[in-house]
Amino acid sequence: MNNLQSIALMVFSMVCFAIEDLFIKQLTGVMPAGQVLTLLGGGGAFFFALMARREGVSLLPPLKGNGVLYLRTSCEGVAAVFIVSALALVPLSTFATVFQASPLAITLGAALFLGETVGWRRWAAICVGFLGILLIIRPGTTSFDPATLLVLGAVVTISARDVISRRLPAATRSSVVAFQGFGSLLITGPLLMLFMGNAPVGLSGNDWGITAVTIFFGMVGYYAIVMATRIGDASALAPFRYTRMVFSMGLGMLILGERPDLMTYLGAALIIGSGFYTYLRERHLARQIRKNVSA
Repeated sequence: MNNLQSIALMVFSMVCFAIEDLFIKQLTGVMPAGQVLTLLGGGGAFFFALMARREGVSLLPPLKGNGVLYLRTSCEGVAAVFIVSALALVPLSTFATVFQASPLAITLGAALFLGETVGWRRWAAICVGFLGILLIIRPGTTSFDPATLLVLGAVVTISARDVISRRLPAATRSSVVAFQGFGSLLITGPLLMLFMGNAPVGLSGNDWGITAVTIFFGMVGYYAIVMATRIGDASALAPFRYTRMVFSMGLGMLILGERPDLMTYLGAALIIGSGFYTYLRERHLARQIRKNVSA
């Protein structure tokens, strides 16, 4: 394991994803969210299709024995709809903050659907984290924005995708997983446009340029995080996923002029604090298990 290099790759991928989120938000100002999804899906699917074909693997393996892969792909497509729709309507800093609840939701999903044991301490941490979400979105108050529920939809579907990913066959190539993830947007994008009654709009040269840059950062970020998880210890990498919120909030403040209020900062502190505690607790339990096995 090369943890120092993997941590650098993880932080780099979070920078790329934060920049991608910023550009997606800008693109949704000039075209429907469904069109954004379709363009991003087409660009990413094309690139990873070339990679998969070069590796000599099938882009669409038989359904038998690969049901988990296709279930993950479905979650990816639905999650992308929530993410792009949320970025179109919600401040970038709010999106980034609430989205950091994903690790807590993954722990919850693993307990409910994978049978993983979660003690009362981690259950308490999950509750504290979701209390942080309530402080940010503030349902039932005059400051409540229903669009923030789209971010919660993104958290749920992304977490479902990651929980399902734990059951992917070991032989499944990352290029195929990535191709199907981006390819799913070629289905959900047009469906979203049809549902919303949107028609495609013509793009200027500048819009095409921003689209290309967005696709580039999305693919580079994805590749970097795959490399990070392959060469580094997952437990060492976990805390550095939270850097995405720092980068996104910084971009939102510097470029979009966003100014999160005190309640948002407090909610973010609860989410990150509970996430870190959950991570530390899981690491402690893993050490205990290894100690018992070696004994």
